[in-house]
Amino acid sequence: MPIDLHIHGIGALDTQTGAPDDILKMSEALKSNGTDAFLPTIYPSTIKNMRRQIHAISQAMQRQSEKQARILGVNLEGPFLNPNMCGALNKINFLPPSEYTFRELIDGFEDVIKIITIAPELDGALNIIRLATDLGITVSMGHSDATFNETDAGFNHGAKGITHLFNAMRGFHHRELGIAGFGLMNQEVYVEVIADGYHLHQKTIEMIFRLKRKDRVILISDMVRGKASYDGGMRSDDGRLLGGCMDIAKSSERLKKLGFDADTVNTAIDENPKRYISLTSQRSQSHP
Repeated sequence: MPIDLHIHGIGALDTQTGAPDDILKMSEALKSNGTDAFLPTIYPSTIKNMRRQIHAISQAMQRQSEKQARILGVNLEGPFLNPNMCGALNKINFLPPSEYTFRELIDGFEDVIKIITIAPELDGALNIIRLATDLGITVSMGHSDATFNETDAGFNHGAKGITHLFNAMRGFHHRELGIAGFGLMNQEVYVEVIADGYHLHQKTIEMIFRLKRKDRVILISDMVRGKASYDGGMRSDDGRLLGGCMDIAKSSERLKKLGFDADTVNTAIDENPKRYISLTSQRSQSHP
């Protein structure tokens, strides 16, 4: 049962909409491509826009049918991210972490929001990580220039994963492992992996699967609206790499054809994502 926890769009559709019908069309397109369930992922924007998009997804969830990929909730990629590691996101929409802004963003949607990405090194971020965790929202760390120790602090405050490992984050250095090194070395933290063949070198993907526990790797598509360019990647007009260009059904089959263990790959698109989005809610229920 392929589950995509991080996807923004497909074809001409994406989550930057206030129309539940658009989200349902995304669901239908994903189902036809082999994805059984997903978390529509929202870009950083104004709080008003992000709430409008969350509302559209929550409305779509109430109208799902069997011919569509099941909408499991919402993934918020931001807005508490480091502008120095914006990647393809528009850093003008990044906001400094504050409890007021966080509560304004999620108010009334606490049960719908399943994941939020936060850069742990930002002032005030650790408090937001703890607040989100206590509310049953799983925190992933990403779009970050965090050191190893800063990432460890985020983990110790409740963060459970790392958003698209190696992409839009401080790189690995032999004197400072950074957030990427933490993702590799800490065997408890989950890591998202974009396996479309463009975001990560093939040997990097191999390294991740060799070093990480089998139950801690999550394949994601990070797909965005639009069509892949001539080389197969999704790029901007200036050649900048954007989101993924391959759904998780195709990317997982690609890995198997390259010799990756089929059971391990299947676990990374089924059991691991299911476990990941249930971690914090279980903790919240057991520790009211």
